[in-house]
Amino acid sequence: MDTFSAVADPTRRAMLDMLIEHELSAGDIVSAFPKISQPAVSKHLRVLRDAGLVSMRVHAQQRIYSLQPKGLAELDAWIAKYKVFWPERLDALEAHLSKKEKSEKK
Repeated sequence: MDTFSAVADPTRRAMLDMLIEHELSAGDIVSAFPKISQPAVSKHLRVLRDAGLVSMRVHAQQRIYSLQPKGLAELDAWIAKYKVFWPERLDALEAHLSKKEKSEKK
């Protein structure tokens, strides 16, 4: 599964958000989603692993998951193409609002 499909699901995005702070065991992640079965959480984690967004290591009896920022590079590169439009559009909005404010004061 590609990166975009992996992050399209809100449950997987929530899992990524959890992993921003620190790595977590699969059990900790399962506990955070009480309405989702353990096998379903495992499938979500597998999708995130396959997309390169998280990595997993085994520590004793636990599977420990951590965020892989390199996996987000594809998303960042795609978004970067569109970021260039924001300053220009915000400047245009500011100019429009200033012009409107001045005309209302007259």
